[in-house]
Amino acid sequence: MTRSTPGRRGLAAAGLAALAMPRLARAQAGWPRGQTTSIVLPYAPGGAPDVLGRIITEGFSERSGGTFILDHKPGASTTLAARAVQRARPDGHTLLMGTIVTFTMTPFALRNLGYDPLRDFAHVTQIAETLFVMVAHPRWESLDQVIAEARRRPGQLTYASWGVGSTSHLGMLDLMKRTGTEFLHVPFNGTPPALTETLAGRTDVMISTFAPAKPHVEAGRLRALGLLARARTPALPDLPTMTELGQDGYVVGGWFSLQAPAGTPQPILERVAVLAEAAFSAPATAAIFERLGFAPTPYGRAPLEARIRSELDLHRDLMQRAGINPE
Repeated sequence: MTRSTPGRRGLAAAGLAALAMPRLARAQAGWPRGQTTSIVLPYAPGGAPDVLGRIITEGFSERSGGTFILDHKPGASTTLAARAVQRARPDGHTLLMGTIVTFTMTPFALRNLGYDPLRDFAHVTQIAETLFVMVAHPRWESLDQVIAEARRRPGQLTYASWGVGSTSHLGMLDLMKRTGTEFLHVPFNGTPPALTETLAGRTDVMISTFAPAKPHVEAGRLRALGLLARARTPALPDLPTMTELGQDGYVVGGWFSLQAPAGTPQPILERVAVLAEAAFSAPATAAIFERLGFAPTPYGRAPLEARIRSELDLHRDLMQRAGINPE
């Protein structure tokens, strides 16, 4: 019986691999020291996403000793930023601040998305959720009253949105499906004009982001019918959720998350998740959330992937109901 022995090339390759493994382990364990990490934002500077980006850069830097910068890449319905991160080296130094639009809406709006929402990224964690509230002109006293009248007069009541295919549009389609009602859609180019028409009473109801609607609700110029979230918010503690009002599981909200390129080493992903939870659970962050109309979200990969999968199914159905075809 003969015993085979590795040749010189085999020994050299094995030696190089053995030397490389400790270096790789040290690089993963030492992340992010020694190299700048870019947080790619799919929006232009300014606004709420920038605030979240600063929480990441400042919080991560303070807790890790590394250097983090914001890299704004707006365009193509957030997919420009997503594609850039998808193509980046999977070493933890290029991260994406993903959104509901990036992963569960544009797949049904763009024919050539350029990435698979689940397969092409390492989904790290959610970081924040945008609160949505259903508001109405003050002539309406409750959600039950609006639904009852919509059933009595199908297609007669109107709802404003900030555009066809927007979250405010799809959220109302979801309500109509749940309640067997039909409202007339009046789309606008943005939240401010939609709110203006509802304030004036020219449209009956709308789903609005929380922050711009809150002062009008507090002043009595709009009536808040219900919060489209899992739990009440300290910013308006007396406002019930839609589930409390009988619409079980009716939750609509934008969300933000952190993604890395597929293939990023697990120790780095775990480190990013730990830093994110620490930064977004800080007491100072809670005050920012309340001011801007954000809510905390479950941390970790599993809740984020579960949400993406469920919303892909939901938005596929709602986009079809809306008659929206990929372009």
